[in-house]
Amino acid sequence: MGFSMTKAGNGVTLIKVEGQLIVGNRQELKALIQQALDAGDRKFLVDCSDTGYIDSSGLGALVTISKKVRESGGELRIAGLNADLRSLFELTKLDSLFHLADSTDAALADF
Repeated sequence: MGFSMTKAGNGVTLIKVEGQLIVGNRQELKALIQQALDAGDRKFLVDCSDTGYIDSSGLGALVTISKKVRESGGELRIAGLNADLRSLFELTKLDSLFHLADSTDAALADF
């Protein structure tokens, strides 16, 4: 369980969420993205293909991060949500806030 950050093509910073995004680790994700913003990164893709669960504080963290990225002139996208997580985004109307892609390849192709 944790996060890893790599550089993908097109200047996109790829953050992989492994396991869960919950109250206990959301600050780590926020700090990771803030560090990348401070370094000048503006395109972010959060890969949730290995994410099994996101609680309400995890959703809140993604909303906060997205706002911070947009205010910095950047964009944050989310890829690889499983069926349950995609339903969660749809039920909470967060699918209208985030650009959701089925896979990281699909998200990177049109970034």
